[in-house]
Amino acid sequence: MLTRHLKCHSIQKRHRCPCCAKGFNDTFDLKRHMRTHTGIRPYKCPACDKSFTQRCSLESHLRKIHGVLQSYAYRQRRSKIYVCEECGFTSPSADTYTLHILEAHPSNPMLSKHLRKRVAGVLRGEIGGLMHPAPCYLATHVTTRRQTL
Repeated sequence: MLTRHLKCHSIQKRHRCPCCAKGFNDTFDLKRHMRTHTGIRPYKCPACDKSFTQRCSLESHLRKIHGVLQSYAYRQRRSKIYVCEECGFTSPSADTYTLHILEAHPSNPMLSKHLRKRVAGVLRGEIGGLMHPAPCYLATHVTTRRQTL
């Protein structure tokens, strides 16, 4: 975390926004920034249906507008949602998100990183397999990777 924090003070910004050329030191920050251009707002208020680009903005809204205080224990993780930066699809399940990418955006190079990480995790047994039968692309990729391991 310290290393990541120190990067924010670096003058050199390795990741540039293709829309406005603003620079970022971290790919996560660039991805979050891109939502200002795409209009994707994955964090929805359950009380009034207002949407936000960041979880912290939703939590601030809940506290200020609806009086909902959220408290988390030290190092407690909040529930993760997977967001398709291409179309705004969200899912609490990595399996459902992966299937969405394969079916809706099979040729998007930006999303292929998630697929590679997901397939590698399945091969190492770190995470569960897909909930549905894998499409041909994934089945072929898994078979090829197993042979090389």
